[in-house]
Amino acid sequence: MFSRILVANRGEIALRIIRACKELGIETVAVYSEADKDALYLRQADYAICIGPAAGGESYLNIPRIISAAEITDVQAIHPGCGFLAENAHFAEVCESSNIRFIGPPPKVISLCGNKSEAIKVAKACKIQTTPGSDKVLETAEEAIDCAKKIGYPVIIKAAGGGGGRGMRVCHNDISLRNAFFLAQREAESAFKDKSVYLEKYIENARHIEVQILCDGETYLHLGLRDCSVQRRHQKLIEESPPPGLPSRVCEAICKAALKYAESVKYVNAGTVEFLVDKRGRYYFMEINARLQVEHPVTELVTGIDLVEQQIRIASGEKLRLKQGRIEVTGSAIECRINAEDPDDGFKPSPGLITKYCAPGGPGVRIDSHVYAGYTVSPYYDPMIGKLLVYGRKRSDAIATMRRALDEFVIEGVNTTIPLYRSVFRNTDFVQGGVDTGFVESFYGGKD
Repeated sequence: MFSRILVANRGEIALRIIRACKELGIETVAVYSEADKDALYLRQADYAICIGPAAGGESYLNIPRIISAAEITDVQAIHPGCGFLAENAHFAEVCESSNIRFIGPPPKVISLCGNKSEAIKVAKACKIQTTPGSDKVLETAEEAIDCAKKIGYPVIIKAAGGGGGRGMRVCHNDISLRNAFFLAQREAESAFKDKSVYLEKYIENARHIEVQILCDGETYLHLGLRDCSVQRRHQKLIEESPPPGLPSRVCEAICKAALKYAESVKYVNAGTVEFLVDKRGRYYFMEINARLQVEHPVTELVTGIDLVEQQIRIASGEKLRLKQGRIEVTGSAIECRINAEDPDDGFKPSPGLITKYCAPGGPGVRIDSHVYAGYTVSPYYDPMIGKLLVYGRKRSDAIATMRRALDEFVIEGVNTTIPLYRSVFRNTDFVQGGVDTGFVESFYGGKD
């Protein structure tokens, strides 16, 4: 087991990893930008090193500075968290060449999974259903239009080099596709330093279902499914496990497909295989995220398995002690991403000083957050400032607990998504489990 780990991330995920390390008796090194000098996670780490100015490119994305911090503090491993360098194959390679263990998949696996177009080719080779689309990266808008005419509108443009809703555009005709193509390329270039995009048939009224996997190179496990259908601009807002109303035969088939994919690429560590499921229960492979997901606590609550601990143990060379037959999904867990955004103004980011912060508590409530009264939400980073999670014996119990927790939650000084969630959890369609990826746009004006 490692004796010291550097956490190459910030915010709530850095705090989450530090807590897991403390329970394992591992010292931690936190890195931070000048904008995060007062961050809560720095108080919990054993060591803290400033790695640059506020801009991510000069700090959390600056590989030489992170490696220097790791070498100075003599760590054995680096945990990248989620976001920033978590799916950067080059960073994983640099860690390896510096004799520092990267807590995540091998560089080759990250590279394969990170290129969405190539990942789809693997799915096809495994005979896992994928949505119709281009077989390669598209260079021009005319190529995209030719492809769209073959598969039929609506279509969606996607960035080949990353996800998170960046570089994505839904198009319903040639004109919108021609205009959106260049916008998607620019956004992909800005977000991932790679302007490559490809095209897929857009599955309307679909549900976004994902499988949590855990692998050590010999044993391949799934830890159930999560429903991530409540989104805005293709970015998740609410996640839950298990997915409400999804037939067991569909769940079993999706989990089987996820493990088949993982074995085919010799996956190691934690990851997520994502699918779209249409109204008929037909499922289509989307992508595989070769990292820890923001929504991983949902799975932890229904399985009782600490995913960050398992990541660290696998990276240290331990074999999984878990057995598929003994992994049980019990009860219901739901997560709300608390973002410093204004849902009434197109989800416009709302940075600024938090003047009041009162978190909910009580049975069945978990808060993963790095903010406090007096904390300044920076405009330089993702607007998520925390995650509110609840657990109940049944989904109805979890919903009731979430309603209470949201009513208790007070954050002042910045706009947040809390008011939106209060409405969602009293919406009949959501309560009955009848939502899809168009839910926010349909009911709450989430369009740009």
